[in-house]
Amino acid sequence: MDELIKAAKIAFATEFNYYLKAHYFHWNVEGLLFQQFHKLFEGIYLEVYGNIDSFAENIRKLGGYTPGSFTRFSMLSQIDDELQVPPAVQMVAELLADSEKTYKVLKLVYDLAEANAKHGFSNFLAERMDAYDKHAWMLRSTLK
Repeated sequence: MDELIKAAKIAFATEFNYYLKAHYFHWNVEGLLFQQFHKLFEGIYLEVYGNIDSFAENIRKLGGYTPGSFTRFSMLSQIDDELQVPPAVQMVAELLADSEKTYKVLKLVYDLAEANAKHGFSNFLAERMDAYDKHAWMLRSTLK
């Protein structure tokens, strides 16, 4: 169970940083397709943020404590911080790569949840993986 809790914290921090990056891009995107990118990023960050609390509650149900500081998020997350304001197309490409990273982290936690017979949590994770498939599809389609 300790391995599952540790992996869940990493996934939680990764998802929170993904949310933060999508919101950051939403605030700072520029260019001729501003409105399209602005709305794309908004849809993504709202969807992810809408699941953050449920993710935290699932960690608590496992008996773990949820990280809640930028320092811990930075230590645990598999998503790199973006310190610049990249061009809009680079923002899309970066979020696409981060969607794929986040999916892989969630899949690892899903497998651990299944191995520990935590099927409610694995159902939640399966839904999160499906959401990241959709984010990746939308971002990939935008880049074509």
